[in-house]
Amino acid sequence: MIAQIEPKTVESGTSRDYLSFSAIRLYQNCPLKFHFKYNLGLPDDTVSSALVLGSGVHRAIEFHFRELLSGNPPPSSAALLAEFAEEWNSRDLDEVRFSKGEDRESSEALGERILSAFQQSDVAQPRGQILAVEEELRGQVVAGCPDILGRVDLIVDTGSELVVSDWKTARSRWSHEQAEDAAEQLILYAELAKDFAPGKPLKLEFVILTKAKEPVVDRHLMPVDPAQVTRTKRVVENVWRAIKSQCFYPAPSPMSCPSCPYRAECRAWSG
Repeated sequence: MIAQIEPKTVESGTSRDYLSFSAIRLYQNCPLKFHFKYNLGLPDDTVSSALVLGSGVHRAIEFHFRELLSGNPPPSSAALLAEFAEEWNSRDLDEVRFSKGEDRESSEALGERILSAFQQSDVAQPRGQILAVEEELRGQVVAGCPDILGRVDLIVDTGSELVVSDWKTARSRWSHEQAEDAAEQLILYAELAKDFAPGKPLKLEFVILTKAKEPVVDRHLMPVDPAQVTRTKRVVENVWRAIKSQCFYPAPSPMSCPSCPYRAECRAWSG
């Protein structure tokens, strides 16, 4: 999964000098929530336990690959669990929203199972040379729009191609259709990663770790389709045009609204 680097809040909301994929996707999901978060800078006083768990898993996996990048042997299970625990230790538990029947202990047990599945999978030992781990990349992808800024989880040079990977935790295994729906993120990162090995073919992949009793690690390879690249650039262009036009409105959703930190502000919003 990718670390979410968010655009800086600016006074007008229309002079951002960069955008992250998470900001673009947030606008697509709910323009008013984007406005509250980025333009008004309203605080989010709570965080879901799922996000903390995902961040902890990501932190441990990042540590694993940084050790390999440094030429060290793969870290032990205990070392990964220590990194995972540090994510929880950095949080105020009073601000963590747990689902029914969940607590820190059960979340840590799940994290341990996920990391064990990761260590036993072939993705833990990539074939080729690791070029970057959690690499911050920035550049103009679409003319007339702010730079795209993001962190790429892993870049590996296999000799014949450059593999750009994004890691995610999910409640259940992804279908190929789900991976295709999320492909815009990888497409943007691929545009930013081209300079790592100019002229070398790119291979994009999502690595999905399921949050289950018996976690599974799946890889979804996403072909670099020129038509999809063009489509993604048009999406960015149109989202940015809407942001500049101050086009903000609520997008009610039974899945998203109950956990939204801006419910009161949304209800009070009059347009």
